[in-house]
Amino acid sequence: MDANREGARKLKLFGSVNLLGIIVLCRGKCGLSSCTTRYLVAMATADLLLIIADVILNQINYYYFPLCFLHLTVVCSAQSVLVCAARDCSVWFTVTFSFDRFVAICCQKLRTKYCTGKTAVVVLTTTGILLYLKNIPWYFTFEPYVIINNVPWLCNTKVNTLTDSTWLGFSWFEKVLTPLLPFALVLLLNALTVRYILVTSRIRQGLRGKSNEQNSSDPEMESRRKSIILLLAISGSFILLWLVNVGNFLYSKIRRIVNSTEFEVVVHYVGWMLRNLNCCTNTFIYVLTQSKFREQLKQALKSTVISTVQLVNKLTAVSNS
Repeated sequence: MDANREGARKLKLFGSVNLLGIIVLCRGKCGLSSCTTRYLVAMATADLLLIIADVILNQINYYYFPLCFLHLTVVCSAQSVLVCAARDCSVWFTVTFSFDRFVAICCQKLRTKYCTGKTAVVVLTTTGILLYLKNIPWYFTFEPYVIINNVPWLCNTKVNTLTDSTWLGFSWFEKVLTPLLPFALVLLLNALTVRYILVTSRIRQGLRGKSNEQNSSDPEMESRRKSIILLLAISGSFILLWLVNVGNFLYSKIRRIVNSTEFEVVVHYVGWMLRNLNCCTNTFIYVLTQSKFREQLKQALKSTVISTVQLVNKLTAVSNS
């Protein structure tokens, strides 16, 4: 229990880091294009919502408020929908970002029309709405665990959802949609993007000539290098942290496991932990890969500290007067 509590505290801290990352990105001074900024903000927002819905609220329920309004059947059913939708958005926003970078780097004719701020807003809004609508059926998979004074409390999974062919089909559809299909798409898009960059870099080196290459830099290739570093860092983190969860799902379905062993239960919870950790890594990736983001982050922290000190001084002066 202490380990779970400590893990929850760390995830809450990472959630605040996500919020700080959103604030810095929204200022638009990190040297990123408008469409890239919108994708990164959307990913960070989805990650923050998932941390709040799946970690913070659950921990509040478990450790601090054993019986509160969050345990009402209506509320916990809606929370499960929010968790699933936020998780799906976190995953699919990574896919849309990978596709945007693929178009920007590999599709020169389509880039000017697709890689814009307006297109990013349309893609992200449409994706988010569809994913939230897709997860509404989960609301109807629960029934009250107990009814006290005609008030339904807690959520218990309906028995028919475990045996009914329609619900089983929906469960498989949900698993394929998240994370199996995104996992495959991110791998494919990254492979195509890296392949294109390697081929074009060789061609450009041949055209420029070795002597010219040594004397001058190539701005186009430098811009692509920065884009691919950010793309591979985010996509690679997503793939690595979801790998255990995906592998465990495929293993359990292939073996048709009903009663899990102790080791399989441990692997399941490790996959769950790494999956949630994926929601906390992007801000650190921005810090490591984007120099302007680091500068803006330093300024934000500096201004926050200065404002806090000034507020404390004013409160101290008021209390002493």
